[in-house]
Amino acid sequence: MNLAGSVVAITGASAGIGRECVLAFAARGARLAIGARRVELLEDLAAGVRERGGEAMAISLDVAERDQVSAFVAAAVGRYGRLDVLVNNAGYGVRGTVAATPADAYERLMRVNYLGTVFGCLAAVPVMVRQGRGVIINVSSIVGHRALPTGGAYAATKAAQISLTEALRVELRGSGVHACSVHPVGTETEFGEVQARLSGEAAPKPFGPQQSARAVANAIVGCAERPRPEVYPYWPSRAIVWLNALAPGAVDFLSARAARRSGRM
Repeated sequence: MNLAGSVVAITGASAGIGRECVLAFAARGARLAIGARRVELLEDLAAGVRERGGEAMAISLDVAERDQVSAFVAAAVGRYGRLDVLVNNAGYGVRGTVAATPADAYERLMRVNYLGTVFGCLAAVPVMVRQGRGVIINVSSIVGHRALPTGGAYAATKAAQISLTEALRVELRGSGVHACSVHPVGTETEFGEVQARLSGEAAPKPFGPQQSARAVANAIVGCAERPRPEVYPYWPSRAIVWLNALAPGAVDFLSARAARRSGRM
C-alpha cells in the first residue's frame, strides 16, 4: 500500500506508541483520524500534523464503549470517504499475581484491551470489505505469546487479541482486507508508570529488552505498507515464542529468575 493520501485511524493516539504512529503515518502523507480519552493531547498532536501540511482530525474516544468506537470509525469515513488502515492500539496494564489481582481489574482490562479491539474490528471490517481493501493492525505484545509473573491479567488480554486476529485473518482471505498483529517487547513509554500507579506500587525495573515507541511505530507503518500476519519489532523476541512452544518448563524457570532479579517477585 502506498500510504500517501491513505486514510488511517489510530486508537490510543495521545501518547506512546499511538503518538509515534500518528507522526510516522503523517510523514508518509496519510490522512489521519486519531482517538483517545485525553482530548487536549490529541488536539495538540493534530494541530502539529496540520502545521506540517498534513490532515488530522482528533476525536474523544473510550474504546471500552462500543458506540464510541463505531462513531470514531464512522467519523473517519465521513470525513475522508474511506478507511484504509485501522490501528487498534489503545490499552493499559496492571501488575499483580493472578490471585491478588481484583476481579474488577480483570474485567476493565478485558473491556479496554480486548473488547476495544473487537469493537474496532466490528466497525472497520464492513467498510474495508466493501472497499475491497484495507489493513487492520492489532497491537498486542510478546506477552500475549508468553505471560510473565505478576502480569497475567494483562497478558491474557494480549493473548485474546492474538487469537481474534488469527481467526479474522483467515476469514478475510480473498477479500483484499488484511488482519495483522504486532508484538512489541517492553517499550519506553509512560505505560510502566501508569501500570504502577493503577497497581498501587512503585514502578518496577525494566523487565527484559526495551525498545523505543518510534521503533514500534515504524514497524506498524511497515506492516500497513506490506501486511504480514505477525510483526515482531524486536526480532529476537521470536525466539521466546519458539522456546515456549518447545520447552515451557524451561521458560518458567528463566522468567521466574528474571522476575526475582527485577523485583517483581
